[in-house]
Amino acid sequence: MVRDKRLWIVPTLLAVALATTLAFAKPQGDAATAIALKPSVDQADAAQMAMKILSRMHYKPEAFDTKMSQQVFDRYLDSLDADRLFFTQADVDRFTPARDKLGDAIRDKDLSVPFAIFNLYIERIGERTAYARAELKKGFDFSKDETYQYQREKAPWAKTDAEVNDLWRKRVKNDWLRLKLAGKDEAKIRETLDKRYANYLDRVRQLTGEDAFSIFLNAYAMTIEPHTNYLSPRQAENFEIAMKLSLEGIGAVLQREDDYTAIREVVPGGPASLSGKVKVGDRIVGVGQGEHGAIADVIGWRLDDVVEKIRGAKDTTVRLEILPADAGPDGKHITIALVRKKVAVEEQAAKSSIIETKDGEVSHKIGVITLPTFYQDFEAHRRGDANYKSATRDVARLLADLKKQNVEGVLIDLRNNGGGSLDEATTLTGLFIDKGPVVQVRSANGRIDEHEDRNGGMAWTGPFAVLVNRNSASASEIFAAAIQDYGRGLILGEPTFGKGTVQNLLDLDQMYGNEKPTYGELKMTIQQFFRVNGGSTQLRGVTPDIQFPVTGDFAQNGEQSYDNALPWTSIPAADYKPTGDLKSLAPMLVAHHDRRAAAEKDWLAYQADVADVRKLREDKTISLNEAVRRKERDEQEAKRRERHPDQFADAGAGAPVNGQPSSVRADPSDAPQKIRRVDIEGANPVTTMDKETASTKTAGAKAGANNVPRKNVDVAADRKAADPDAENPAAKASTANAAKVAKSADNPNQDDGLQADERSLKSDLDEEKRRKALKDVVLNEASHIVADEVELLRADTKLAAQVLPHGAVGRDAVN
Repeated sequence: MVRDKRLWIVPTLLAVALATTLAFAKPQGDAATAIALKPSVDQADAAQMAMKILSRMHYKPEAFDTKMSQQVFDRYLDSLDADRLFFTQADVDRFTPARDKLGDAIRDKDLSVPFAIFNLYIERIGERTAYARAELKKGFDFSKDETYQYQREKAPWAKTDAEVNDLWRKRVKNDWLRLKLAGKDEAKIRETLDKRYANYLDRVRQLTGEDAFSIFLNAYAMTIEPHTNYLSPRQAENFEIAMKLSLEGIGAVLQREDDYTAIREVVPGGPASLSGKVKVGDRIVGVGQGEHGAIADVIGWRLDDVVEKIRGAKDTTVRLEILPADAGPDGKHITIALVRKKVAVEEQAAKSSIIETKDGEVSHKIGVITLPTFYQDFEAHRRGDANYKSATRDVARLLADLKKQNVEGVLIDLRNNGGGSLDEATTLTGLFIDKGPVVQVRSANGRIDEHEDRNGGMAWTGPFAVLVNRNSASASEIFAAAIQDYGRGLILGEPTFGKGTVQNLLDLDQMYGNEKPTYGELKMTIQQFFRVNGGSTQLRGVTPDIQFPVTGDFAQNGEQSYDNALPWTSIPAADYKPTGDLKSLAPMLVAHHDRRAAAEKDWLAYQADVADVRKLREDKTISLNEAVRRKERDEQEAKRRERHPDQFADAGAGAPVNGQPSSVRADPSDAPQKIRRVDIEGANPVTTMDKETASTKTAGAKAGANNVPRKNVDVAADRKAADPDAENPAAKASTANAAKVAKSADNPNQDDGLQADERSLKSDLDEEKRRKALKDVVLNEASHIVADEVELLRADTKLAAQVLPHGAVGRDAVN
């Protein structure tokens, strides 16, 4: 009997776990490695196990027949070469005879075809990037009226090499033009781009059989249903670390900087911080285990390989050979010994703040709780640890602190929260309702179960609202939907992602009695979840009570963007009793919001920025004519200066997008935006993005029958919302255009033509600091809406009695 290791409802987080960090050394030649990757016996076994499980135990079980084989074949090619920049039609035809037989091959433990395709892919990258580097020697004529189609996901395969080369010629021409518009001279442009294309080969050279296998098996899993995935042993380990928001290591955030692994951040309270010897900007050139183990040279290594050596069991020693931040390449190295400890990853933990709103002479204190994910330390909870990490416990503590500071209303910010623990979604809802069902789940056999809050009382009974955007998914949608159905609070923002399914995380090694992590884990959909009113968030998401645009790529994002998403459906409503009725209140707040929005310059500028970004997202091509591009750039620049004069007076700043500070792109050809990945010693990557709708996600745990811990996964926005490159980080790392986030010293809004990994760590950190300092226009307006509610309820006790939970008037709210 197969026993599931854990059940979760995980979020967009998995996208990041699946996207193995690929950051490598410079190539030593113009061609990719000639060493062909081969499948291992363990991988063949894992593929066969996965097929048996997915075809029998999935919510939508499907046999791996001829139709499935064809779909998997096509998806695998799309995963490798989504923009049709490497393979030709002849390459595809070469493997077409196997298109109908992948299921038979897996049954026979034969992975030769997917690995042959992957090896050809590596070969083609070598050829295409060699062509690109050769083109740099020729130069370009930017007076021609020529366009470049940078989004080619639905384009046919090129018929000839000449056709592919022309695509690359235009790509290189666009890269050159971006740098030219940024003021770079010809020599610098050639140097920058030659290094960039050489690094593409470097990334490919360090791909492994695990990468190839993971991409192929995910092509199979995601063909069944968008939120079904395979995690390799390393990915599964990283995912586990991220879900509990802690790890055992030295407490340092790492990222690539040229050939080095650099310290991006030192985590307060961790071993690195307490030593006083590790500084931001230091470069790790060697890692040794124990007090006397040999130090391995890690210059040029993959980032995930470096962090794996640094990570280790608590109370063990790791030695780092460091090139100090202020030393040149030939500077003196120092060796530092650190004892690994448990380190909290607070980046994704709940945080609180207070926003004081003013409307004339009237001011209000609104407590804001930002929750990036519904996390829970599953193992600590199972052990009975009284201090286990939990989103609900943290939010309850923050609410108590906010009450002590006499806040008059509370706003939960769930923007970009892709989900997490189903248990946490239920218990967090319980902080704001008395008792009752929170969500219903239906299994494949039709059985419907309720997850309910059984703890009486509320942690907050006053005016309350939840802020969401398109990337609020899964557990976020469960929470928002329950708050809305109970009439407990207002939902603000834009319609959410639209994911309404629950996934099960199965450890293949555990199921087959393997003690050493070898086979990896499967995450498969096993249930759908439904609101207490019987409706579903699947495809439709949660519709806010007060709507306004938040994200720039709303139309391209969400569950409906998957071609095989489950359909919307409904079930009978649960037996629940609303705690309040907001029907009379909502129209009043909409009127207040509309009046303020029509007069507030920051809000008008923000909405115009979002509209511009959405328009850019619809474009699939860009001009390669210099005069045209300069004109477009100048027009965008003029708009920004008109909308954000105060920010330009402050040396310039980007327009807020998604409600969060973000620079506006000067060039639409960066879509999809690249993601800058950094690792906390190999934990699930903490992700900073040059994309206004992305975020990292985390998950929690659910206690199942007989108190056997079961992880319930709701991998919400899953890959797409968090990482447009997650299906194949290798392919996108070598093909996607750079993020056009302005970084120039004179005007940070203008495109500098560089990719994220081409900027210095210092400039990166400076930009991050600048963006954090910018005003969050959406959060500010949402706080004003809550303040409006406070004022209306304070002035009308009858309305307050209708809106607030019974007996709440005079307590938390209308003091």
